[in-house]
This record gives sequence, C-alpha cells and structure tokens, in this order.
Amino acid sequence: MQVQVISSVNEASSARFHHKTAIIVDVLRATSTIVTALAAGASCVIPAETVMEARALQRSGDLLGGERFCRKIAGFDLGNSPEEYTEKAVCGRRIVLTTTNGTRAIHKSMRADHVLTASLLNAEACARAAIDLRRDVVILCAGSHDEFAIEDGLCAGLVLDRLHAISQLPVEMDDFGTAMLALYRNRSGVISETIMNGMTGKKLLKLGLKKDIEACSAIDIFHDVPRLHGDQLTRNS
Repeated sequence: MQVQVISSVNEASSARFHHKTAIIVDVLRATSTIVTALAAGASCVIPAETVMEARALQRSGDLLGGERFCRKIAGFDLGNSPEEYTEKAVCGRRIVLTTTNGTRAIHKSMRADHVLTASLLNAEACARAAIDLRRDVVILCAGSHDEFAIEDGLCAGLVLDRLHAISQLPVEMDDFGTAMLALYRNRSGVISETIMNGMTGKKLLKLGLKKDIEACSAIDIFHDVPRLHGDQLTRNS
C-alpha cells in the first residue's frame, strides 16, 4: 500500500485522488464533528462548500451546521463544536454542514474511488477501513487558511501509525508522511498540549473554545468511519 500525505487543501489537485482512497482530516473541527454527529445517530452529513450551497441543500427537517472563521454561522442550527452534536440534537436528522476548510477538502477529493473522514477520535477505525478498501491512500490534511495545521499532521501520523500496526502488506509513505508519522510518535503523549500550541488551537483558546480542543484530542474513542456515498457522509462501522 502506498500512502501520500498532502499538507493542506491548497496543495491538493483532483488528479492526485484518481483510483485512490482519500482520507480527509480536519481535526479542528470538521471531521471530529462529523464522526461525533454520526455516532450520535445523525442519518447523514452532507458537506457543502459554501453557506449559500448549504442553504440550498437544506430540506424540511434538516439541520444546518457549520462555521466561518471559527464562529457559528448566523441563522444556522448548530456550529462546528462536536459537543453540540448530541443524540438529543441530531438523532435521525440529516445535517447539512459547511466549514471553512474541512468540507472544502471533502469536495476536493471527490474523484477518489472512496472518501473517508478521519480525526483523532476514529483514526484506527479509518485505517482499518482503508485497508479493507484495497486501494492506495491519499491523506488530505485540510489545514487552516490554506496552510498546514499541526493537529491535522498529528492525525495523519496517527493514521499511518495504525496502518503500520494493522496492515499485513508493507506501507510505503512519501517524505511528508514519514515526517508526520515521526511527529505523532514524538508528541503522542502530549497531544492536547501540542494542539493548543498550534495556530488553530490558539485561535480557539482566544474564543473560549478550550472544550472543543479537548473533545477533539481524544484518541480512537469511536469505531465509526464516515464514508461518502454520493453527496452524503454515512456511517461505515
């Protein structure tokens, strides 16, 4: 299995995903929120690139969720904090979600054979799903403002660590993937602190969203793997 890691959505081109399994990572906070919502019983999450598109996709009974510049969008039902996506709030509901980077990264990868979303919360489950799909893998770190974000690199490294542990075939990485695996293994004991010291983490702290960072820093607490079917992310448990 060959694995490439792309540092930010700005570095991604659709040609890099052909005949691959794409794994989208946006730890703070889109992919953490998506897996939390599906684990809480949401029927699906529909990723939208823009606020206008999200409103256009909304049907009666749907919830609108998302953020711009880390803040809940005016008029939306939910923001982008995983803790908002409780069973009481989302069970049985479709969620149309738009975020600054994460949902854009999902759309960028849609030419892949398979699209999964990973976070620290479900990295091992995502690695197992990727192995089962029997394709080479591209891990796309969504990043922040078109630049690399350390929390996404940590998650990419964690997925690679799990792939190495689980796969019966050799896992061949590009140089950036090798660096991200080393980053995760070096910082695995101080994940939350590392994220808080990153640029996105500092921004969330200034906004009083420390609980979001803590919620997004837990390792492998979910077995759900959000997988794209058409325009909807659904559970691939």
